[in-house]
Amino acid sequence: MASASGSVVRIHPDDNVVVLARTVRAGEQVEVDGRTVTLPSDLTLGHKLAARDIAAGEKILKYGLPIGTAVAAIAAGEHVHVHNLRSDYLPTYTHDAGRQYVRGER
Repeated sequence: MASASGSVVRIHPDDNVVVLARTVRAGEQVEVDGRTVTLPSDLTLGHKLAARDIAAGEKILKYGLPIGTAVAAIAAGEHVHVHNLRSDYLPTYTHDAGRQYVRGER
């Protein structure tokens, strides 16, 4: 069952991320697990924030399940997205000059 705390929602109790329940502007503060976090940039509804410090290589849990792996250390309250998360679900594809899709390294 999801739990909400103002601007964020924890979908599952095991999740190490929370999800924004609304658009948040740069400089605005939100509460994440009892900690006040000031966001450095605008983030829209549905973006993830780290609920606690997450080590590089650690699984990112959402819905109580791993959705990816942290590629760098992520501080509590930090935005969790493609710059610090590698998907465990989707391969990364690149478009080569021959107009064929090939699996790229990530």
